[in-house]
Amino acid sequence: MIDNTQSLQFFNRGPSPVARLVFFSVLSLLLLFVDARYRYLESTRSALSVLISPIQRLSTMPNSLWQKAGDFFITQNRQHELIKQNDELQLQHQRDAAQLLQLQSLEKENQHLRSLDALPIRNQLKTQVAEIIYAERDVFRRKVLVNKGADTDVKLGEVVMDDVGIVGQITRVYPWLSEVTLITEKDQAVPVQVLRNGLRTIVFGAGDTSQLSLRYMPASADVQNGDVLVTSGIDGTYPPGIPVAKVIKIEHDSAYPFLNVTCLPIAGVDNHRHLLILSSFSKLPSRPDEKTRADNSGNRVKFRKSN
Repeated sequence: MIDNTQSLQFFNRGPSPVARLVFFSVLSLLLLFVDARYRYLESTRSALSVLISPIQRLSTMPNSLWQKAGDFFITQNRQHELIKQNDELQLQHQRDAAQLLQLQSLEKENQHLRSLDALPIRNQLKTQVAEIIYAERDVFRRKVLVNKGADTDVKLGEVVMDDVGIVGQITRVYPWLSEVTLITEKDQAVPVQVLRNGLRTIVFGAGDTSQLSLRYMPASADVQNGDVLVTSGIDGTYPPGIPVAKVIKIEHDSAYPFLNVTCLPIAGVDNHRHLLILSSFSKLPSRPDEKTRADNSGNRVKFRKSN
């Protein structure tokens, strides 16, 4: 029979837990003191940190991956928001640019209307402001349609101008519209005179909005580059003194007796939407026909013979 006392001694496990706690506490304090005082465990700690580093990285990898995944989705969300904001800003910029252009156009149009209203000729003649609403589709014809017609008492032959000079003439009247033939229409004639010396001549359209010409000018005519041509008032069609064109080039071919004079229209025939119609000015007596002039000439001859 086995003795119980021997059995208990056989399973004896050493020092008590309290003794172990005291021992290891004292050992820890001693090691801390030695390491702090003499740095004996520095190399040991470095070696242990190298061995433990892979374990530390492996243990922190899930948290790092989770953080990177969160940063990725946050970055993608922010990038999407930035792209959306950028698109909205670009759209707003385009709207603002369009509004700015519209405001600039309205400001320019307002300035032009003010210039038309301030023309001295408005105090001398009956005038009315018209707006261009249609342009001739044929590129070889220089005509426009304005929003004034027979309902506003527009008449054939009335003069149309802008704030600086002659633009054209009313050539057809509709109930609510009128057709304006520009002075640059091919073979459209305007009686003018050179402002510098009063030389009278006729300027013709060349079918080009940027060009007029003086025809049948003698080689000895006193015309110079830079001369300003104004309406002469001859024939009673155009009021006198309104600017028409400026001489920009004079050519002379010895084989021809006439000068080739090129002029630039002073008025903006293609620049403005609003024009001024000169609705009333003094009319000249009607020109006598050829038969009447011939009869009057014969009567004068007979009267002289009888005397």
